[in-house]
Amino acid sequence: MKEKVGFGTILNTILIGVFVDMIQAFEIIPQMHSFFSGVVMSLLGQVSICIGSYYYIGASMGCGPRDALMEALGKRMPNVPIGITRGLIEGTVLLIGWLLGAKVGIGTVISVFGISFILETTFKLLHFDVTNVEHESVVDTVKTLGMPR
Repeated sequence: MKEKVGFGTILNTILIGVFVDMIQAFEIIPQMHSFFSGVVMSLLGQVSICIGSYYYIGASMGCGPRDALMEALGKRMPNVPIGITRGLIEGTVLLIGWLLGAKVGIGTVISVFGISFILETTFKLLHFDVTNVEHESVVDTVKTLGMPR
């Protein structure tokens, strides 16, 4: 869909799993034992994801697969709010996972619907239009780094 693969794309692909493994291994985030605290922690995590998305997408060095799809669809459907676009992507992934036999719990459903609202709200508060971002490809970045200043 003509979204460029940049260093941000590569780092997103590699580092998400590494950081999740580290967070779990070192028990950085405590496990919640009540429904209410679990929902609150899940929503706070989504806020953190959306703020992080603002920074790494805004760097214009490429983004991960879901974010790139969100951008591409947002550019092709400018009248659809970006939160709805992201929610449809997450909902589709959820449905495919469920059809493939994955377990779907209340936390998963809250995440799918929560990310739509939280992403839309975060981007509005930060005055960020993700559809205006033009990413730099890996090749462009390497060329830029190789030029004398």
